[in-house]
Amino acid sequence: MDNGRMGYEARPRAASGESSGPGAGGGSVTVGCLRQRPTLRSGPPAGGVRGPRGRRSGPPRAAFGAPAGERSGRGPGPSRAARRRGRGRSPSRGLCGVSTERRARKPSLFGAVAAAAAAARNHVRSPPAPNPAGPRAASVEIFIMSFVKYEELIKEGDTAIIFLGHGSMFPVQVQHGAQTQTKYGVIRHSAHLIGQPYGSRVTCSKGGWVYVLHPTPELWTLNLPHRTQILYSTDISIITMMLELKPGSIVCESGTGSGSLSHAIIRTVAPTGHLHTVEFHQQRAQKAEEEFREHRVDRWVTVRNQDVCKNGFGVSHVADAVFLDIPSPWEAIGHAKDALKVEGGRLCSFSPCIEQVQRTCQALAEHGFIEVTTLEILLREYNVRTANLPLPDLGGALDPLPVLGEAQFKIGVPLKETVGHTGYLTFASKSLF
Repeated sequence: MDNGRMGYEARPRAASGESSGPGAGGGSVTVGCLRQRPTLRSGPPAGGVRGPRGRRSGPPRAAFGAPAGERSGRGPGPSRAARRRGRGRSPSRGLCGVSTERRARKPSLFGAVAAAAAAARNHVRSPPAPNPAGPRAASVEIFIMSFVKYEELIKEGDTAIIFLGHGSMFPVQVQHGAQTQTKYGVIRHSAHLIGQPYGSRVTCSKGGWVYVLHPTPELWTLNLPHRTQILYSTDISIITMMLELKPGSIVCESGTGSGSLSHAIIRTVAPTGHLHTVEFHQQRAQKAEEEFREHRVDRWVTVRNQDVCKNGFGVSHVADAVFLDIPSPWEAIGHAKDALKVEGGRLCSFSPCIEQVQRTCQALAEHGFIEVTTLEILLREYNVRTANLPLPDLGGALDPLPVLGEAQFKIGVPLKETVGHTGYLTFASKSLF
């Protein structure tokens, strides 16, 4: 019987021939948590044969396989379990170093529970078997890096963000044997990345260091390869709120572009929602599909290469929300209404020019949409810092010579450079009548 399966390790405190308990050779036992050590022996003990009163004729030992009475710290003689059974086997170590006598072939309850737990952990961490129904019908993977679920350790195939300093970072695809050049030196994926926890500080070949960050939609927006103009977190946040997106929502989007908004929508609607995105340009649609597959979010998104103004979104009466980012959104309002659920839904159109907004609002009114609203988000950041300001002399009558000094105050100063106009966001609701 191997109680090492529990993950406990018995370590003797006394050396051979020393005494650490009431009896000679009694060794105190500490409990570990990661190693496995078999402890049982069969046959007569190596320390000698039993004499009267259970004493051994051989020299006392304090090693791991010492006789029962000596290792348990009870003095010479067998343990209580050994006396009850009349056997001379070396007892196994239980929890907290307590000596317990068990039969050699009798399974341990604690060991069985630990083995079952270990098997369950291995089962959960192993990748799932292929689903014959297709990738979208497979269950949600656990312990796999994606933009939806956080994973602790870096593995091969992950997309990691290398943070070099303020405003300087870039994404890398982690691969065995690959290397990444930075201004601080070389990062070797096998030695520096794989197996390390996200957020680790990695020392490069020149002695400088960088941080390895877990990817998020916000970080991907700042580091993605630009195939088109993209939406940033300021507009994405208001879009997510005004469209009332939540886990389980079905969303239709056109066009896909560089995938900045798509990643944010996928994270919001996962794990039970879905995104149907349409891209007119064939190469951009293929590249977006490859990125979704590399980021392991392809189960929550369907990419179609077609003209949304002529062919629609490819679905009808299933969407909770529709987002349009195309040159002529007024031509797709009818298809957007058909994609929304019969019981209603929300629509958002992003346009950089006010003339596009005018024509879009007119088309929304013609198709029966209500609650039409147009917003423009202008973000203005302030720099909060400490300033020393002189105390004013109020000229008190009781104090002819007032003592002047300085006091510290917190002040907010707007940044000199701010983000200006990005686009107009037009929101509307599908009428139930």
